[in-house]
Order: sequence, then structure tokens, then C-alpha cells
Amino acid sequence: MDWMKELGWQERQINDLRTLGYSYIQQGVYAKALTIFEGLLVLAPDNAYDLQTLGALYLQLGDGMRALDMLDRALKYDPAHLKTHLNRAKTLFMLGYRRQGLLQAKELEHVSDPAIASQAKALALAYQSPVSNL
Repeated sequence: MDWMKELGWQERQINDLRTLGYSYIQQGVYAKALTIFEGLLVLAPDNAYDLQTLGALYLQLGDGMRALDMLDRALKYDPAHLKTHLNRAKTLFMLGYRRQGLLQAKELEHVSDPAIASQAKALALAYQSPVSNL
């Protein structure tokens, strides 16, 4: 069902919802932001930004499997989005997929965006060797 058509909505209403959801994220009200972005997914299921944001929200809330699903879906629409790749690496580590997380982080260490590259390097260093129990 095309909910946009059914509701008589235009892109303006969708953008208003995105703005509201992002505002909740900025305030740290992740549960409300999650509800809004889940609704946006129903209205616009192939929007890379909404999928990226949902993935990041699920990651923030500790739901690694849902985060990975959303991030993988987002990468199908926007395969070059570096922040999504970084969040995917973080999610892999969260889920205990250390080897896959390291591979993804190592690839990101060499990208041209210094913020992404430095975060990827920090992730790789943190997970490269097990921490000893002192």
C-alpha cells in the first residue's frame, strides 16, 4: 500500500517528520526518534537517510541485529556512505563479530574523511587485541 498517496501527503510532510525525529536525536530522546523513523520507513521504505538513521538509533539503543539490518539496507541505496560503514563496524563489534568488525574498520582507516578514518583507527586499536584483566 502506498501510504503517502493514501494519506494525501507530499514530501513536505515527510521532511517535517524527519526534522522532528532529528530534533529528538539532538535532545537524546532516542525512543521517540526511533518511533518517528520507524514510521518514516513505512512511508518511504527506500530512503537511505531514514535507514541510516534507524541503524544508528538501533545501535545507540543496543539492538545490534536490527541495527545491522538497517545499515545493510541503507548501504544498498548509498554504498559509499562512510558514516554508515563506520556504524556497521561498531555494530559488528557489538554483536561479537570481531573479525568482520576489524576488517570493516581497517578499510575505513584509509578514507579521505579524517573524522571517519580516526574513529575507524580507534575502533581497530580497541578491538585488535584482547584487553588483559589487570
